[in-house]
Amino acid sequence: MRVARRYRAEAAAKGQPWAMGRAERTLGVVSDGFDEHFEAALGYHERTLEDFETARTRLAYGARLRRARRRVDARPHLHAALETFENLRAARWADLAAIELGATGETIQRRTPGESLTPQELQVSLLLAEGKTTREVAAALFLSPKTIEYHLRKVYTKLDIRSRAELAGRLP
Repeated sequence: MRVARRYRAEAAAKGQPWAMGRAERTLGVVSDGFDEHFEAALGYHERTLEDFETARTRLAYGARLRRARRRVDARPHLHAALETFENLRAARWADLAAIELGATGETIQRRTPGESLTPQELQVSLLLAEGKTTREVAAALFLSPKTIEYHLRKVYTKLDIRSRAELAGRLP
């Protein structure tokens, strides 16, 4: 516990949200009153672009909640962690999240490459494959560019591709 507190003090001296998020997660793992630390960590993660670290925090939080016999509270964090790890193709981390989620009594459907695209994902994919930019597709579909990027990440995972050029080659 002493080491974790020192780690948080050093992170606070840096003044960076990424450092504080990791420090608060560490305190959440080792503290009895873990909720406040994990909530603080998630708050700091919201100010960064580190999806992987956010998912690690959600996984650790969900695991602590489950071990505290708060299975229902654990599930949303574990589902979010699992989805992020799958999107990032972090298979071993996704496996850990799935194991924790299964331990809460939840039935898990793991995503596999090659799943069919939703109508929205297909529409986004077709417009992008035509050469339109993310902003142009967003404007055409009355969505935000972030939503378009979200759908694109899902498409990449489902089709097991890594670029827009590959996307264009895979669509009719």
